[in-house]
Amino acid sequence: MSTISVIASQLDAQANDYIRQQLPEHRVLDLSPDQFNAERADVLIVRPINVRGRRVDQPPAGWPWSLRWVQLVSSGIDFYPDWLFQGPPVTSGKGSNAEQVAEFALAAIFSAAKQLPNIWVKDDDWSFTPLQPVRGKTLGILGLGSIGRALAAKGHALGLRVIALGRPGQPLDAGVPVEAVADLHQLFAESDHLVIAAPLTAQTRGLINRNVLASAKPGLHLINIARGGLLDQQALLEGLEAGWIGRATLDVTEPEPLPAGHPLYSDPRVFISPHTCAISTEGIRGFAEDFVENFRRYHQGEALRNLVDHQRGY
Repeated sequence: MSTISVIASQLDAQANDYIRQQLPEHRVLDLSPDQFNAERADVLIVRPINVRGRRVDQPPAGWPWSLRWVQLVSSGIDFYPDWLFQGPPVTSGKGSNAEQVAEFALAAIFSAAKQLPNIWVKDDDWSFTPLQPVRGKTLGILGLGSIGRALAAKGHALGLRVIALGRPGQPLDAGVPVEAVADLHQLFAESDHLVIAAPLTAQTRGLINRNVLASAKPGLHLINIARGGLLDQQALLEGLEAGWIGRATLDVTEPEPLPAGHPLYSDPRVFISPHTCAISTEGIRGFAEDFVENFRRYHQGEALRNLVDHQRGY
């Protein structure tokens, strides 16, 4: 392709400026997160649409105009309406934030094992509490995509035993030793810390239910950095009361945010962050770099990376 492209982007100004610097022969149009007026563009970069109570169930007039490619900012596709996939090819942001999400999961593990921040003292009333080791514990990972693989590598380097359950029928390939488990029940029964890193699809919604939680190793630390819809939150509350689950770290919930007064807020064994583990002080530089690389493939007529299969759900 030799023509000049027009890229309509909902990224922030810094990210759009980076793309302009990398692709000076092409045009970048700045859009706000609620704008879709990309009639003059052949490429659209779009942030999550159906979030925090907002829904856009009907496409804008004339959709998809002359677009030839839609790039999602996020790795999951569940925050986007169906009409967005009824047009040109769609690619996801899969992998661009995998390292920082994996780091967040490790931070949650260390916080639990070392009782942070509760261990800090502010006066001379000192008491001594045995802290749990991380090395030698078992890290379970549900979903061995880019985040799961990054986490497996980091866990292995720290001396954790890593076990995982990936996509049915797909061999585990993490680049480091990872033990495959037969099913969810074995994953929960053998893990000390278990990270949910699977996509939310019609098949995985509510996957972590009461029956699964009941098979957990008593006191399990459950970490969800994927999507709230994967986990039955009422069953989680029951599991906490029953002692199946000892601690839950949730960067995601359903809905987001949880309504005021929700019992997960007040449970002292639950630690909720506002879907922030993928947000970095470096902005979305990694995403922008991946987009530029994929854009060059687009202009050279090569296959795009991270193509979305809407029917599959990721």
